[in-house]
Amino acid sequence: MTSPLLHDPRLIVGLDLPSVEAARDMVDRIDDAVGFYKIGLTLLARPGGVAFAHALRAEGKQVFQDWKLHDIGAQVEGAARAVAEGGCDLLTVHAQPQVMTAAVKGAGGTGTKILAVTVLTSLSDADLKDIGYGAMAAELVARRVGQALACGVDGVVSSPLEAAAARAMADAAGRPDFLIVTPGVRPAGADRGDQQRVATPAEALAAGASHLVAARPVTADPDPRAAAARIAAEMAGIRPGA
Repeated sequence: MTSPLLHDPRLIVGLDLPSVEAARDMVDRIDDAVGFYKIGLTLLARPGGVAFAHALRAEGKQVFQDWKLHDIGAQVEGAARAVAEGGCDLLTVHAQPQVMTAAVKGAGGTGTKILAVTVLTSLSDADLKDIGYGAMAAELVARRVGQALACGVDGVVSSPLEAAAARAMADAAGRPDFLIVTPGVRPAGADRGDQQRVATPAEALAAGASHLVAARPVTADPDPRAAAARIAAEMAGIRPGA
């Protein structure tokens, strides 16, 4: 067993890898430096993907199943119930009121927390205009955070650039426990990849994020265990809104 490295429970590593076997190998290489993993659609859709998520939880890891559910209410309610009953710490749905309300109902009483995805961090204001939205990212995120709070979800997924506004809205609503999970986190000097709205770990936490998601900055590093520890070191001592 290697010596323990700095670990921060607010760090979620995204296992955005092409196969369950590659994800399993990555978890083994990271070892004790991370205790929380995000599993996205690429792995969840593969044979054994959901079983892998359940195996991680059985090993004592926390698991974020990033399904981004978006369908009619009955389907979302049933899917959220199925995922929650199988064992899941965080589950994502799109921040549409009917979707969020159904997911909260489906997962009720299971311990699974529902996160609403506001605006994907790969989208710029220009992208939103092309899609047909009349609002810029910051405005659209604010609207969806307000709807998420009204629907009773446990938190949102939002870029670091909108985290401060989301935290202020949650505090004003009397929800200091509201989760703000931020992808698009890049250590100082790291490549942006396909993310448009990014920040460093320290910046995201200071803005109000409760959890940070990092994928390639960890999984693409020759030493992912050390990379995770470096991010944890950047996070050390910083509390939301500090």
